[in-house]
Formats: sequence, C-alpha cells, structure tokens
Amino acid sequence: MMQLTILLATVVAIGTILYGVKLTKSQKKTGNIRNMMLTSVGLFSAMVVGFIVCGTGNLMAAETAAEATGAALSFGDGLKYVAAALSTGLATMGTGRAVGSVGASAIGAVSEDSTILGKTLIFVGMAEGIAIYGMIISILILFI
Repeated sequence: MMQLTILLATVVAIGTILYGVKLTKSQKKTGNIRNMMLTSVGLFSAMVVGFIVCGTGNLMAAETAAEATGAALSFGDGLKYVAAALSTGLATMGTGRAVGSVGASAIGAVSEDSTILGKTLIFVGMAEGIAIYGMIISILILFI
C-alpha cells in the first residue's frame, strides 16, 4: 500500500510540473496562472481524498501499534499539527504574494528616484512580517 501511495504522489507531482511547463511555454497570456493553480489544487485534492480512503483501513492497526508501544497520539494532537502547518503555510504563501507585488513596486519606484530606497525597504519588511506572525502562531499552537 505504501508503494502505491508513493507511486501516486510521484505521478501527480510529475503531471503537475509537466502541465505547468506546457502552459508556461504556450503563447496564451490569459488564464495561465489560473489554469495552473486549478490543476495543482485539483490534483492535490484528489490525492488527499485518495490518501484518506486508502489510509482509513490502516488507521486501526496504527492506533493498536501505537498503544502497544505507549507512544499514542490523540486526535487532538493530530489536529494541532495540522493547524500549525496550515498557519505557517498560509502565512508564507501570503508573504510570497505580498513581497512579490511590494518588491516589484519598490524596484520601480527606486529606479525613478533612488533617494526613497530606505522607505521602500520598510514596506518590503512589513510584508515579510506576515511569515513571522504565522511562525509565531504555529509555535504557540505546538507548545502551549
């Protein structure tokens, strides 16, 4: 079962990359990002559903083995790790988007007037602060 899961994950990753390369090389300039994102999210969602369906049968065996070793994790612990991963992951995705737009605007502004470099760095730093906040929240979730 583990080999099948690894094979499916590899196929989805390679398929997503090849489809993204195909859309990037095509001459259409509208909708490329949307198509790439929808494809990636769709394939990822299908894989998550597949993992849940395939992993449900092994859940009882894993819980029994964990209880036998004395290192059992509760459902709440699992949700804690998922919440920490989501807070960090979503914060870094927001940071990437913010730094991309703010950084491009800052470079354009500095190319016209080089005296405002310090002011533009402040805005880029503020955008990067989003990732730090997400990391702090995930640390709080994990250790408190």
